[in-house]
Amino acid sequence: MTAATARETRARARSSLVGLIGTGVGPSLTPAMHEREAAELGHRMIYRTVDLAELGLAPEAVGGLVASARHLGFNGLNITHPCKQLVLPALDGLTPEAATLGAVNTVVFRSGSAVGHNTDWSAFARCLERGLPGAPLDRVVVLGAGGAGAAVVYALLVAGAREVAVVDTRVDRARDLAARMGGRFPGAHCPAYGTDGLGPLLAAADGMVNATPTGMAHHPGSPVPAGLLRPSMWVADVVYRPLRTELLRRAAERGCPTLTGGEMAVFQASEAFGLFTGLEADAGRMLAHFHTLLAKS
Repeated sequence: MTAATARETRARARSSLVGLIGTGVGPSLTPAMHEREAAELGHRMIYRTVDLAELGLAPEAVGGLVASARHLGFNGLNITHPCKQLVLPALDGLTPEAATLGAVNTVVFRSGSAVGHNTDWSAFARCLERGLPGAPLDRVVVLGAGGAGAAVVYALLVAGAREVAVVDTRVDRARDLAARMGGRFPGAHCPAYGTDGLGPLLAAADGMVNATPTGMAHHPGSPVPAGLLRPSMWVADVVYRPLRTELLRRAAERGCPTLTGGEMAVFQASEAFGLFTGLEADAGRMLAHFHTLLAKS
């Protein structure tokens, strides 16, 4: 170990400087979750949000922000909508999962290098197993082919889904994701569609996941007409503010089993916390704190 690496390791053990880059991230609960867990473990963490909308910056500015954070001594960054794919050119390397997904939600700075990770997919897989155990996965529809959509599709295929249909307003993006996932999981079927094909797809689906921003506080509404929801299908949403989105409320009214985005938000954060600090987060404690924060917000 070089002297510089030793100094970096000692500094990392004492404290961490972390940030979140995205649009509309001001109300995010992630900073409070990270800082509270760090305090519980006797670690000092400063976690700051970088809201592109508030700064008047385009999503493409994420690369410059990553470079600035690297030089300013940040330990890492969380990346959220709409930058999970745009951030890739600014990084020096990717984990195998992040490379397959083509999306990054966590950047870790080590010895001058910026490495991209993806903790979204494993967080969703864990949520699905906990929240909808035994849910049928023969035919699943995923709305959104962005970073969150890629993570959800990957998690579903890892879980053994036989068919995962990717639906996006941009059919070219849906086709790109479907092709990448189909190549990674040759035993599964991963077709791509525009939103005009949603009705027939949901009529035959076991379940669906909303991986678009629709339903968030600053993107209100539901991405699916209530008439397309059937009691025999399960419905999941990656949005967690609000926890019960309009989509989930409508699905519950029609008798569908539902899964909120809350646990996904916590589990991806607990994994990212470990990457930033080298410490093991208590996911159960973070989940309890998340619900406390949500009740106060």
